[in-house]
Amino acid sequence: MLASLTLLLGLPLALATELSCDTRLVTVTFDNATIPGLLGHWVYIGGASTYPPHQEELKAVKHATFSLFPSSHEDELNVTEIMKVNETCVVKTTGKIQVFHHNSTLAHVDDQGTSTAQLIQSDKDLLIMKHIKDDFRSLSLSARTPNVSKEHLEEFEAQLHCLGFTAEEMFFTSEQESCPLPGEKTGEGDMEQQLA
Repeated sequence: MLASLTLLLGLPLALATELSCDTRLVTVTFDNATIPGLLGHWVYIGGASTYPPHQEELKAVKHATFSLFPSSHEDELNVTEIMKVNETCVVKTTGKIQVFHHNSTLAHVDDQGTSTAQLIQSDKDLLIMKHIKDDFRSLSLSARTPNVSKEHLEEFEAQLHCLGFTAEEMFFTSEQESCPLPGEKTGEGDMEQQLA
């Protein structure tokens, strides 16, 4: 579920050029531009978590993309996700993101439960999210394209190190593991795709 939530959120803000361990993650306070800034296509890049179920999920996700669309409800977004989990491609079209303006949080709701996160100030084409689960630490990165600059990736990894994560506890996806779009033919015939 962490990967799903991670995949779902983005926000245009300025990313500091250098991060140090005493630089706090600055959360975003929602305003009128926040929700429109979330809409569109995103690619999940990677993340880390101290919450054991999220660690297992991060290990299993090889590639993931998601798109956010307006809902008929003002404080809700519809989500479509395409993920490669181990060797299986999964398409989910039933997810929802609930927007809570009073505390500037987002909650991803699906058949597995609810995950909550805060947006972290970042570049307009990046998404950094701090996931909220008791006292567990979790941070994730998504982007508008799979091509994240080396500098942005290094800054994200440095922030993970500052939070106490080792390289072995960080999980990143690969564009080479991407799933075909629904209806797209690969010619390989051996890729299983499930609609959830």
